[in-house]
Amino acid sequence: MHGSSIALLLAAAIAWPSAIHAQGMSPAMADGSNAMGLQAAPVDKAMKQGMMKMRHDMAAAPTTGNPDHDFVAMMLPHHQGAVSMAEVELKYGHDPEMRALARDIVGAQKREMAQMQAWQAAHPAAIRN
Repeated sequence: MHGSSIALLLAAAIAWPSAIHAQGMSPAMADGSNAMGLQAAPVDKAMKQGMMKMRHDMAAAPTTGNPDHDFVAMMLPHHQGAVSMAEVELKYGHDPEMRALARDIVGAQKREMAQMQAWQAAHPAAIRN
């Protein structure tokens, strides 16, 4: 390859994400494909599926008007989303620092989820404020 061909390829590679963004598309689509319709890597697909489930479950959480109940109802799927993302890091990640952080996140989020579930069990009546 000539120097000008390499320069042209580099310029296209640098410009491509900006062109995709300008068209309102994401370089990695939620269905596991990227903006070019190519299948995303398993780690990308797993992260996106976890994020989509978390968003769906948070939006579907029953709200009562009671801020304490509603907080817990929405935080539980939020925490589960953090656990799911951390588990993807543990499955695919290589960096020891990030893997240790992911393990810490799993432990902390699960403890907090257990605390919220216990609170829900002790406070079953939702009072509209």
